[in-house]
Amino acid sequence: MRIFLLLFLLFPLAELALLIQVGSSIGVLATILVLVLSGMAGILLMRFAGFATAWRARERLARGELPEREMLQGVMMVVAGGLLFLPGFLSDLIALLLLFPPSRKLFLGVLGRRAEAQAQRRRAFADDLRRQHEQAAGAQRPNVIEGEWERRDK
Repeated sequence: MRIFLLLFLLFPLAELALLIQVGSSIGVLATILVLVLSGMAGILLMRFAGFATAWRARERLARGELPEREMLQGVMMVVAGGLLFLPGFLSDLIALLLLFPPSRKLFLGVLGRRAEAQAQRRRAFADDLRRQHEQAAGAQRPNVIEGEWERRDK
């Protein structure tokens, strides 16, 4: 949690420093033009990524498959569009990494492994809770004596 707070504070400072460096190198108007163009590209990307993701997800659902991969890719494309919309070159660089298919596949692999590890931790925790509950319930059960019996009439 602290790492996110640190990144939340350092990211705008890094963006500002990079904007100042680029602005001093290529000029203020050129920097503003690049930022406006990247923002427009981000808006268009978010719009088209939403439609394309919905289309691919609908196709997978029609085949009877779950569209989890398509949905994750769509979310990554929308995040990339949002990062392009933000003014700054560092966020644009991260967005381009999310847009590039090999790096997006790498991010999806990392996310998949983390989700699987999280699911295994939750299953282990749930199994521990179930065992504890069964042990507590076992102490409250009446004692049962097993045996054989036979009915004898007359």
